[in-house]
Amino acid sequence: MNIAKIMIPKVLTAFLHEESSVRRGMELMRRQGYTAIPVLDAGGKYVGTVNEGDFLRLLVSVGSTDPRDYELKQIKDIVRHDFCPPLGIDADEADVITAIMSQNFVPIVDVRGILCGILTRRAVIAYLAEKAGVATGGEEKTASF
Repeated sequence: MNIAKIMIPKVLTAFLHEESSVRRGMELMRRQGYTAIPVLDAGGKYVGTVNEGDFLRLLVSVGSTDPRDYELKQIKDIVRHDFCPPLGIDADEADVITAIMSQNFVPIVDVRGILCGILTRRAVIAYLAEKAGVATGGEEKTASF
């Protein structure tokens, strides 16, 4: 499986930096309509993912819906390091299939842990369908996860 060929590259992927404010993260998720977003450190390494539940848990613990209350809180305070574990750019097909069965997307990293892009469940299914000779009606290469 040529992951680089079917993944959505980093430049087309929404992501957050761990130093970003929680407010920025909430706004990005709302604007993009995503349910989860990869989080990177200052050097571009993948550190984890935040999802809707992470923001909701914070909202409940803070007890406020005022966006100003989330400007000083940082994504690094809510990121889950064990959610959406990444795969290397050279991962084999079996590992990709195993990962994508339990995640809507898989972060793809290089040997240094730098995010290269994401592999969506849709892209993997389209790849497997094409490999099996099944018509898919065209594949969109968008970052929808």
